[in-house]
Amino acid sequence: MLQAILFDLDGTLLPMDNDHFTRVYFQLLAETARDWGYTDPDQMVRTIWAGVEAMVRNDGARSNYDAFWQVFGQCYGQDKLADIPKFSRFYDGPFRRAVSAASPTPLARTAVSLAHRKAEHVILATNPVFPHNADLVRLEWLGLGESDFDLITDYENCSRSTPNPNYYRDILARFDLEPSQCLMIGNDVSEDFEAARAVGIPVYLVTDFLINRKDAPFDCPSGSYGDMIAYLQSL
Repeated sequence: MLQAILFDLDGTLLPMDNDHFTRVYFQLLAETARDWGYTDPDQMVRTIWAGVEAMVRNDGARSNYDAFWQVFGQCYGQDKLADIPKFSRFYDGPFRRAVSAASPTPLARTAVSLAHRKAEHVILATNPVFPHNADLVRLEWLGLGESDFDLITDYENCSRSTPNPNYYRDILARFDLEPSQCLMIGNDVSEDFEAARAVGIPVYLVTDFLINRKDAPFDCPSGSYGDMIAYLQSL
């Protein structure tokens, strides 16, 4: 039995074209924030990307939450940080409509159920740039929830992001895991394969919505969502 199986979410457990999903998500957020006085959608998108970049650059000095909202305060003014609860509620409301840009599959429950039979720990190692409730909403689309995982990484409980290999080292340390006794299942060659492999974690890449922006080679098991299920069964 493995010590842990780690799953990426977007494009892996939750089938989606990430670029299309991001456009729909940003549109919903910009439309909602307009009612709060954020009338320039382009500025909103630029600010979000700047905040994401701060989380990607974060190397443990602070939570990703603090990294993101510091950038937001710099862009809009510190007084606008009073709107954080509004943005949090967005994920429990309008964000749910972004399911139209994803393709939830019942195979996700099968994959997670198999993982629990094959490993001591099952971890949702989704890039921690979202609030916790945003992760839970996307899991709900799959019929999954908090109790299905030993850890769900989010922007409050993490201080690093992929493709920083230290993101994976933090997870390993949290559970005292031996990397060679784990498995990372993802769909991004840089964020999932290269970063996890850098710390010694074996990787399986789901290729239905493979992301390989640099057209980099990868030498790990890979295949469709159905192939991934068969791979888990074979462990």
